[in-house]
Amino acid sequence: MNKIKPRIIPVSRTARQIPEWQRALADAIDRPADLFAVLGLAQADLGDDLAAHLDFPLRVPRSYVARMRLGDPRDPLLRQVLPLGAELDIVPGFDRDPVGDLAASKAPGLLHKYQGRALLITTGACAIHCRYCFRRHFPYGEHARSALDQAINAIAADPGITEVILSGGDPLSLNDDRLADIEKRVSAIPHVRRMRIHTRLPIVLPERVDDTLLSWLNASRLQKVMVLHANHGNEIDTHVKAAARRLHEAGCTLLNQSVLLRGINDDASSLQTLSEALFDAGILPYYVHQLDRVAGAAHFEVSDREALNLWHDLSARVPGYLLPRLVREHAGAHSKTPLHPVG
Repeated sequence: MNKIKPRIIPVSRTARQIPEWQRALADAIDRPADLFAVLGLAQADLGDDLAAHLDFPLRVPRSYVARMRLGDPRDPLLRQVLPLGAELDIVPGFDRDPVGDLAASKAPGLLHKYQGRALLITTGACAIHCRYCFRRHFPYGEHARSALDQAINAIAADPGITEVILSGGDPLSLNDDRLADIEKRVSAIPHVRRMRIHTRLPIVLPERVDDTLLSWLNASRLQKVMVLHANHGNEIDTHVKAAARRLHEAGCTLLNQSVLLRGINDDASSLQTLSEALFDAGILPYYVHQLDRVAGAAHFEVSDREALNLWHDLSARVPGYLLPRLVREHAGAHSKTPLHPVG
């Protein structure tokens, strides 16, 4: 089995002061023993098989850990990041490329699945390693930074592309000089109207939303959509709300996509709390995804029947604008597939 090496987020060390968010990333917890110590847990509380950490290393910012409940091995935020032996189980139907990313690669660093939209793989780095990540096995080394020229040229050559999605990894793990350069090059393509950023950083590390980030966002001619990723209401604290407010003021439309996860948010009450917490923060619930069937994540799966029952229960609890679409992504499909009636 090929081992996945930690994807280190580079810290800029110029003459300028290192941004607070980069210092926080450098101080992220990356050893299970340290995480247990901070939370007051014994390894015996969580099982003694942490070999999955060697395949897909633990990484979690301390500000996110601070939102976990002390002494609770079932905390829903902890379960999203804790390596478990179940990840090493080989389960039929769970593979390394669950949504067909590799087949959709049109140039190094560029995925083109859906009409009018193209996705740039900007980096393999993330601030947090979510155990259900559908790209946990993605060959980021084949989509290196040097490939950006080819990807931009491919977008420029296709006038049907009106929206460019920055993804990864997490694009906001890049420094702002790098992001501003990408935005400038995308913005220079006349037929591109929108830039969408898929990111978890404003949720797990709200310090990332600083003046420098907001400066280049404000300056962009493009319509800006930021798709955030929160799975549980406990992730939305006052710092996240403040970050969301600043992003909104910078002209970003804020949406959220979550993943339905066994033992974390697989009940209507948790989903209701999440939708309401998001809306209180100015973020619109957009998608709740059925789990992408990536190798190592089978223990998180909720059946489609259970998921649909939960969605119907949620629909009776919240107004329509707080009801996210329940979807699954199928490799090769022209769009996300709703699991519920549309209309």
